[in-house]
Amino acid sequence: MTGRHRTQRCTLPWGVRWTVRLLVVLGVSGGANYLAWRWLESVDWAAWWIAVPLVVAETYSLVETMLFGLTMWRIRRRGEPPRLPGPVTVDVFVTTYDEPLELVMATAVAARAIRYPHRTWVLDDGARDDLRTAARAEGIGYLTRGPEWAGRPRHAKAGNLNNALLATDGEFLLVLDADQVPDPAILDRTLGYFADPAVALVQTPQWFTNVDDADVLGSQAPLFYGPIQQGKDGWDAAYFCGSNAVLRREALMQLGVSGYVRDVERSVRAALRASGDLLARARREAHAHGPAGVAALDQVGAALGRARTELAAGTPVTELTYAFHRAVDQAGRDLVAADLAAMQADLAAIDELVATPVPHLPGPASGSAAALRTVATATTLLAEPTGPAGLEAAVERLGRSDWSPLAAIESLKTLVTAIDVDLGDEAQPVMPLATISVTEDMATSMRLHSLGWRSVFHHEVLARGLAPQDLAGMLQQRLRWSQGTLQVMLRENPLVQGGLTAGQRLMYLATMWSYLSGFATVVFLATPMAFLFFDVRPVLAFDGELLVRLLPCLVVNQLLAWTVGRGMRTWRAQQYSLALFPLWIRACVTAVGNVAFGRELGFVVTPKTAGGDHRPPWRLIRPQLVAMGLLVAAAGAGVIRLAQGQTSLADGVWVNLLWVAYDLLALSIVVRAARYRGPRTTDGVID
Repeated sequence: MTGRHRTQRCTLPWGVRWTVRLLVVLGVSGGANYLAWRWLESVDWAAWWIAVPLVVAETYSLVETMLFGLTMWRIRRRGEPPRLPGPVTVDVFVTTYDEPLELVMATAVAARAIRYPHRTWVLDDGARDDLRTAARAEGIGYLTRGPEWAGRPRHAKAGNLNNALLATDGEFLLVLDADQVPDPAILDRTLGYFADPAVALVQTPQWFTNVDDADVLGSQAPLFYGPIQQGKDGWDAAYFCGSNAVLRREALMQLGVSGYVRDVERSVRAALRASGDLLARARREAHAHGPAGVAALDQVGAALGRARTELAAGTPVTELTYAFHRAVDQAGRDLVAADLAAMQADLAAIDELVATPVPHLPGPASGSAAALRTVATATTLLAEPTGPAGLEAAVERLGRSDWSPLAAIESLKTLVTAIDVDLGDEAQPVMPLATISVTEDMATSMRLHSLGWRSVFHHEVLARGLAPQDLAGMLQQRLRWSQGTLQVMLRENPLVQGGLTAGQRLMYLATMWSYLSGFATVVFLATPMAFLFFDVRPVLAFDGELLVRLLPCLVVNQLLAWTVGRGMRTWRAQQYSLALFPLWIRACVTAVGNVAFGRELGFVVTPKTAGGDHRPPWRLIRPQLVAMGLLVAAAGAGVIRLAQGQTSLADGVWVNLLWVAYDLLALSIVVRAARYRGPRTTDGVID
């Protein structure tokens, strides 16, 4: 995809749009003023162990505020969707692993009833015979993985979708989770956006029918499936959320092909790097083999340099590897010819000697034998597809061999031949949906945007699903989301990805940045405890100047959230942003462990039904309960010290008591969540 197409922009009414921008400017400038004062004038360096973490946490929060304000700066609320100018072919995918058959079939039958002409497929990653029978009985297509996936990475939902993409041929595909029952008009309301040939994705909200007005588990996420996605849409960075989205097959296949090329180039780059290591080791021993050996290795070194230059310049892999093979072959032939000439000279000299048996004849023959042994070792090590890491391990083992120039040249040929252009460690070489994360959606969107494709967020509920019904299910879901997002941040940081606009980089960063908040929350919880328990002051003054600088920032930020989310219940999102701090920290630690050290994350499908144990799962929120207990104790200690006149800073006690009250109010949601047993119903209808 080349170039960026522009479409008509639908935004907020003029007055609301500029009110939002004014609040953003006031919030960011006020926050910057407060933070400058904190760093330059009010850090108590005597209590650096809490003062420095606090000001760093406040800096983190200001960056988060700035990213939110930037998101709202270009918030786009689209009007009536355009009409598609002509007919297209569509595949509807219902993805499932182990969800109940009745739930999957309810979604599949509703998908079959979508009005726009299409084909419906159940993508069963559990390969269940009863589901296959039920789907075919309803005239619904059924797909599962073939034997080529056995013993190879499955890549969870991304692998399931990638398998189906190569087994179907619709121009567009609608992706639905097993519980997301679509509206019959979902394709009529979304396909029109694809009249713009640059649009690759149309995402619609996720909405849940088993959530009451209290929404104790915070499932509806109206702020995200509203102002946040609309704000990202204004920057052309609305992203795929895994379900209730329509995607263009052409864009995905281009993404798959470009990914294949990228993986092969990475293998070639690793092979060339390994070749350089082998060549360097052989050169260290080349002096023992005469001028011909040195010349042959120099010839290969020049060819290696040309191959690296051509790879960096974008020369097709097949061309540069072919040229490198020819150069290495020629160097080998030249060296063998030199060896033969030397052997002929030796034989001629022997003929002139007296006819006396020669007990031992050193020379080229012994070197050739060593070369043959080393080449055999190289061939064995590189006999199977290895990938970049395997190539480096093989080179390390080969480095312990004795090298002759001929052995080095032949092993280099074997090394480059071992490049796995078929990507044999994968079930299929082309993987359109990204497999670098347990959540395939964000990484796929970011790669599409980097290729120049555009996305759309259509703010209309066109599918209704089931949310987790207990705390355990909700925590599993949030952990998977956060782990997947952080995997993408660590593996393909948007700030350094080519092809993205500055706005797109920051929009992706905003989502990733939010999952780092657990560490800041620990500091925000510990700071009032340190003051109320031990009179430790991380801030030099809790007087009027602090309130004058801080309170306006807090008020403006709340006004901004209220303005963009008018009519929405956004408080629940604020509560969980703080209350789930142990989960956010766990996500960071496990994501780093997975990306840096290869540790397994573990993957579970989010349950849509409550567990059988009706006792509150207090063990799941033990860190929050401990924090709440310490906060209450700190508040009591502060009140006692204030009453007994044991503090010289009464204003500081009151400020920290208010801080504790806010923390307790936010944390209290997890207590309600632990006691929650699903929405109350009357005759099957949610109250």
